[in-house]
Amino acid sequence: MIEVPLFVLVLGPVLLAEALLARYEVLAYTAGWRTPVTDLPPGMPYARGADPARPPAAYLVYLDGIGKRRFRDTRDGGQLVQALLDGAPELRVLGQVQPYSPLADPLADRPVWEWIRHHAGLLLFLHNVMQVFVAADRRYRPLYNRAVGGQIAGHLRRAGHRPGSGTPVVLLGYSGGAQVATGAVEELHTRLRVPILVITIGGFHNGANDLTRACGLHRVTSGGDVIERVSVWMFPQRWRLLRGSGWNRAVRAGKVTVHRLDPATHMGRRGYISPAARLPDGRTHLARTTALVISVIRAHTGATGRP
Repeated sequence: MIEVPLFVLVLGPVLLAEALLARYEVLAYTAGWRTPVTDLPPGMPYARGADPARPPAAYLVYLDGIGKRRFRDTRDGGQLVQALLDGAPELRVLGQVQPYSPLADPLADRPVWEWIRHHAGLLLFLHNVMQVFVAADRRYRPLYNRAVGGQIAGHLRRAGHRPGSGTPVVLLGYSGGAQVATGAVEELHTRLRVPILVITIGGFHNGANDLTRACGLHRVTSGGDVIERVSVWMFPQRWRLLRGSGWNRAVRAGKVTVHRLDPATHMGRRGYISPAARLPDGRTHLARTTALVISVIRAHTGATGRP
């Protein structure tokens, strides 16, 4: 008789349950069974940065990695968002979008998941991982893209953005946030009719989304980023052989620019946004990544750094 390890017996049903739950959200949104969340917690602004009374150089929407589970939290405690606000006062920055919830419902604010956070926190990350694969699944991808694109558009309007105004929107996707960022382009262009720039940091995405409407995609990567390399390997649409994929069409059109930030890793003390790791010139990894993102945005918008 073959003995099955205990962790396999436990993990198998958990993975199955998570896969079903992840699909439920996008189906509930599409069928209209539940209304997406639109209100933020009291006192939380829809955007920070440049004076909302005047058009900013651009609106930047930060789509964090799989650790995102509340309106406020980010993998680094908000350090990247704050560094962008400090370094580019001409931007209005949104960091509250829920990239792993088509219903825009923060995971940690749900009663059951709050209990899980205290007793089995790993499931929170597993849930968001499953959402990334739902967003990449060809059966659900159009629905997911429409849901999260609509969520982003709604937050942008509440933050002061006006459709057709010409004010650019920058989608900054970290890790799995890149799948959501690339998927939101078409819906945002339809709703807002403004230039859309995509920046991915260690982007984990399947390369299937159409980037025709993006004015450019800047891929921030590193030789030390194993997780991003895995996504390139596991998704055929990222392979050069599949010339018709959204990613490869964008590459041939000259829309993709690669920036290498060696020796940064995907996360941790040597990660792209680490405030601890230092380069030979004395800058932290966080400072270098922030400077690159700001320079890319300014090159596209012609901003000078003044709010």
